[in-house]
Amino acid sequence: MYKLPVLPYLFQDLEPYIDTHTMGLHYHKHQQNYLNKLNALLEANNYDYRYPIEELFYHLSDFKKEDRADILYNLGGVLNHNLYFKSINPKAKLPFGKLKDDLEKTYGTLDNFFIKFKEKALDLKGSGYTFLVINDKGELAIINLSNQDLPQSLGYVPLFNMDMWEHAYYLNYKNEKANYIDNFKIIADFTYASDVYYSIMK
Repeated sequence: MYKLPVLPYLFQDLEPYIDTHTMGLHYHKHQQNYLNKLNALLEANNYDYRYPIEELFYHLSDFKKEDRADILYNLGGVLNHNLYFKSINPKAKLPFGKLKDDLEKTYGTLDNFFIKFKEKALDLKGSGYTFLVINDKGELAIINLSNQDLPQSLGYVPLFNMDMWEHAYYLNYKNEKANYIDNFKIIADFTYASDVYYSIMK
């Protein structure tokens, strides 16, 4: 069965921007719950785990029609969280290489990109994520998606995200989303995003 990836940092390493308790709940409770439900659905479909979890989205037709929506939702809960935990690190890293160059072409400067990212995140209604993606035209774009919807469903490649569900920030920031976003920038890690973008766009 699928398992959660081992994080390359300790929960407490993200203090004071995200506290240890929030990180523990987020990883061991919220994400684990999505994974447990996903594995249960897959086992009920006699799935043999032949695909890496990142490829499962492209094989939903292998499963019973009545289970596909629940599989997709819980798969989104796992993959979106996987990307979120890749998007933060106590050793923060700004975009580099081709991603940096193309963000600057698209948004003018990295500072302006972060301003637009924050504006987009604050515009999200309810629960969901703000993503940096490669859209279906091969362009960089900032998008919001609700709940556990996946950019892959739109034909997009997700590079980086920020979790805007309350469980990601409420214990630290209450309803002060702007403060959460500002502090998220301090621990934002674009290593994965920069590497994936280069491998696709080189």
